[in-house]
Amino acid sequence: MRLIVVVAAAGAVLVSSAACSGDDESPKAPATYELSPRPVRPDEKALKLAPISDGDTSFSVIGLTVMPEITGSHANVKAKGQFVRVRLVMVNNGRTTTLVDVNKQRLLSSDGAAHKPDYDAMIVKRQPFTFDLGAAMRVEFDLWYDLPAGARATGLRLFGGSTLTDMKDEEGTDLRLP
Repeated sequence: MRLIVVVAAAGAVLVSSAACSGDDESPKAPATYELSPRPVRPDEKALKLAPISDGDTSFSVIGLTVMPEITGSHANVKAKGQFVRVRLVMVNNGRTTTLVDVNKQRLLSSDGAAHKPDYDAMIVKRQPFTFDLGAAMRVEFDLWYDLPAGARATGLRLFGGSTLTDMKDEEGTDLRLP
């Protein structure tokens, strides 16, 4: 009988010590990189929207600017309506490289249209039309659109490249703009 009491007491001690040491074994928040803050560009509205994903690619819109014309190193270009510049961060969370086609990214507007990036503005501002987004790679760049006068940007339809479930990268994901 005495042996049963000793074993029961030892078991109780083990259970209570495991319960007490649980705090030391609780999951900790993952370590994060501290990215240095940068000044917002003139006339740009800084945005703090939650990131969204399309397949393995994560998107964060961090800035939005509306302007009537743009100036490049060799040209000034007036918008047919109004230029909208979207500052976009893309992160490849996958294990393979994906080809990003910038021309697939659409700006959704209050008139119900989906606009492709403006070729002239992208050239003048020297932004890429396609690029390889490597595994675990982060890239930040501008998308330039020419929206009709009076229309307002309401969202983006973003495409992150082909995945095993969307080999032709036809679905995309929508992000609402404020």
